[in-house]
Amino acid sequence: MVAKKNLCVLILAGGKGTRMKSSLPKPLHNICGGPILSHILKTAQKLKPAAIGVLTGHQSEFLKQTVKDNLNNWGIKTPVEFLFQKELTGSGTAAKDSVPFIKKYDRVLILAGDAPLVKADTLKNLIKTHEAKRASCTVFTVTVDNPYGYGRIIKAEDGSFKKIVEQSEADAETAAVKEVNSGMYVFDTAPLIKMLALLRPQGVKKEYYLTDTLGFLKQNSYGVEVFNAEDFTEAMGINSKKQLAEAAKIMRAKINDKFMEEGVTFINPEVTYIDPEVKIGADSTVYPNCYIQGKTVIGENCVIGPDCWIENSKIEDGAVIKSGSYITDSSVGKNCQVGPYAHLRPMAVLKEGSKVGNYVEIKKAVIGKGSKVSHLTYIGDTDMGAKVNIGAGTITCNYDGVNKFKTVIGDEVFVGSNTNFVAPVKIGRGAKIGAGSTITEDVPSAVLAIARARQVNLNKKKGK
Repeated sequence: MVAKKNLCVLILAGGKGTRMKSSLPKPLHNICGGPILSHILKTAQKLKPAAIGVLTGHQSEFLKQTVKDNLNNWGIKTPVEFLFQKELTGSGTAAKDSVPFIKKYDRVLILAGDAPLVKADTLKNLIKTHEAKRASCTVFTVTVDNPYGYGRIIKAEDGSFKKIVEQSEADAETAAVKEVNSGMYVFDTAPLIKMLALLRPQGVKKEYYLTDTLGFLKQNSYGVEVFNAEDFTEAMGINSKKQLAEAAKIMRAKINDKFMEEGVTFINPEVTYIDPEVKIGADSTVYPNCYIQGKTVIGENCVIGPDCWIENSKIEDGAVIKSGSYITDSSVGKNCQVGPYAHLRPMAVLKEGSKVGNYVEIKKAVIGKGSKVSHLTYIGDTDMGAKVNIGAGTITCNYDGVNKFKTVIGDEVFVGSNTNFVAPVKIGRGAKIGAGSTITEDVPSAVLAIARARQVNLNKKKGK
């Protein structure tokens, strides 16, 4: 990835977020598989900037450490610098405290740290507009039906930018304007820094507004342009749990729309919850109330039944995941069947054509090609061969309270119901295990192993 040496991105993430009613910093609240800030960082990275700055303020150290710990998980390779807003007195103060970072670059894209719906393609067009018109600032605007609470974009008679009027200062005519400021901008850095020095505290709260710099730029004969985005939801900021839910609904709808355009069938997309990094092949069908998360990859012609949870897993072509199954960090091969109500714990591997049925739990185990674990069974720390049949109620006893041990089951083994394998044990190819056995020693190939107490029938004497 070739970075644009003259461009940096500044994400303003220092606010308290008091309306969230939470001890967690607002940028770290989860939306569609990751914190709000993770989505913004991923979008910023797609622009190929030389660096990304994250301005922190409220709970600065916690926010900074959390982001640092997760940059690799989020796939962020662009250099990230952390800045600190000393006083939470408005966006102008935030920009001032970012000067040591932004002054190293010719141009800065300023993004809101609570607006995860903005798209990289939109921001690319914003930057292109800024460059084409040779502006000193280009403000990102949207048009909304209810502009209450937003700064209004006021234009001159010729349609050029004139000023931004905040809600608290708007008269009736201004309040009716529906084009509003998103809080995102592209600035040429040098004139921005000059204008920041002119800011003075405004309003009852004595805050410094970044929007005032646009007026100063105009007064000093610098060009200010407006870029109006078609989709107003891209500018949606999250300030409450209600808005978090609304933004998540919008994001999910966009994700699901994209999948349907690519040939995936949703029985009811409104109640299908899929993270943005998930991949699903054409002609697969997803039933309602499914949660498909993380970096899950689902192949073509798969069926994901209702009420399933799939996280960071691979589901290959033609697999069927039946109702109520829970799969994490696992791999399901071609044409496998899972469930209903199966649990694949981390490092479960199902080879092609295998079957894991109802109320079966698999953990750190390989289920061989064409093998069947049909019901009421726990298989853990196991290497299972091909064409094995596991009877109901089978358990691998893999843990002695201190260490975990492995069970190895060869090809074409038949295991009777209610068998216990006390690991470590090896079962040879083609062996048969009698129902109700507790196997504590290795079983050779092609033998019948029975390990259970002999049945004794006692006559009950009268009067006893």
